[in-house]
Amino acid sequence: MVFKNYYKILGLETSRVNIDEIKIAYRQAAKKYHPDLNVGDKLAEERIKDINEAYRTLSVPASKRKYDRIWNSKFGKRPVVTGTGTIINMFLGDVEKLNKNGKTKKQIAKKGENIETEITIKLEEAFYGRSKQISLRDANGREKTITIAIPKGIRNGEKIRLIGQGKQGENGGKNGDLLIKINIEDNQRFKLKGCDIYTDLLLTPWEAALGTRVLVNSIDDETKVYIPQGIQSGERIRIPNKGYQTGKDTRGDLIAEVKVVVPKNLTEEEKQIYTKLNEISNFNPRA
Repeated sequence: MVFKNYYKILGLETSRVNIDEIKIAYRQAAKKYHPDLNVGDKLAEERIKDINEAYRTLSVPASKRKYDRIWNSKFGKRPVVTGTGTIINMFLGDVEKLNKNGKTKKQIAKKGENIETEITIKLEEAFYGRSKQISLRDANGREKTITIAIPKGIRNGEKIRLIGQGKQGENGGKNGDLLIKINIEDNQRFKLKGCDIYTDLLLTPWEAALGTRVLVNSIDDETKVYIPQGIQSGERIRIPNKGYQTGKDTRGDLIAEVKVVVPKNLTEEEKQIYTKLNEISNFNPRA
């Protein structure tokens, strides 16, 4: 069986403590592993469960006395050594079981549980690939820094598996794995949808009316695009093979959405031209 040391979980060195000391220890431990301070940290979530469990038991005098009585009857103040030399671990560990003949039963190796978390990375980091450091807390509350290699062209929502970085195995079993879900964050210029990248293409009224050629920036270079005469705001121009990676040598498309921008401040000459255009043009978009 597994019998948890509630005093150690709360950071107390002895069972000879009063209720006020237990409350103070609980508040300190709960603050350290509070979910708001450890967002996405599965280890902290498990730790806070043990902390709450320990406090519920030790904060009530009757249940504390019962817990102490059971603890002393099983283990006493020190780890117990059996006749065969087997040590019973009194600190959140496994207890080796004995059969009726007093011989130790063989423990089955058990792999540790996997841990899942997620991080957000920039679109450029996902496009080019990057090494990134993340900080996690282990089962004992210790913070550790892990360097992960983000592969070039990773998909939004894809998971990176780090072998052996999960919870510790039992009875010699392998450690679990750490699974990191990747969330790709859009920026002000580019938005990722599937394997296509979307961007805005800003045009002047005369460029949209007359047609032109303009340079459009993609995530890694720029390309010249033909703008047909009379293009409207909201129309889209598809630029092949300038989007996100779909394979080793293939990419999605860059989708440039047209937005016609009217100047806010006009020179006198520009005002005259617009006035003249208003007088001679029969175009009415509301007709």
